[in-house]
Amino acid sequence: MVDRKITPTSKLGDQGNILSNAARLFRESGFERTSLKEIADACNMLPGSLYYRYSTKEALLVELMRRGVDLVTAEVESAYASSDDPVERLRLCINAHLRTLLVDSDAVYVLLFEWRALGPEAREEIIELRDQYESLWAEILETMIEQGVIRKNVDGRLLRLIGLGALNWVATWFDPNGAHSLDAIGDLIWQIAMDGVINKGVQA
Repeated sequence: MVDRKITPTSKLGDQGNILSNAARLFRESGFERTSLKEIADACNMLPGSLYYRYSTKEALLVELMRRGVDLVTAEVESAYASSDDPVERLRLCINAHLRTLLVDSDAVYVLLFEWRALGPEAREEIIELRDQYESLWAEILETMIEQGVIRKNVDGRLLRLIGLGALNWVATWFDPNGAHSLDAIGDLIWQIAMDGVINKGVQA
């Protein structure tokens, strides 16, 4: 794992303003239903100024998705590095993924749910980036299996696919004003993992 330094959107000037507003509009209205003019209006800039930076809506979406991958990867890597306890690491990584998806970054939400809107060439690039992020989780889980923290008879690939699917699906129903906090949801998912796949005999 590498230590990634991601420049906050708020420090990117006009580019950050464009990315933040585009991500918010894509998340609220969907990629197909959002126009470049609407993004320009949200940024208080002329459409021509936006077209100068991003000639197509797809180019803007790809830039957002690249940033989304970098952000969620950096957050999960940071969570992993913050503890030496392999079981606690899993809890922290689960909560980092959920927090970035639902609180910290509209770009991550767009990455997960709008990639099908891309053309073939751009889609191939983003799928490759998404696969790089999933490989981070593959490394985390396979290490836990090798250490005996996760039971040896658990299929790491299947655990990753089901686990990330469950985490990402939270974005479709989570209500920030609802009865369950994001931390409570993350901790419940972690507890399910504890009860289902963690080898209790090797917990730190």
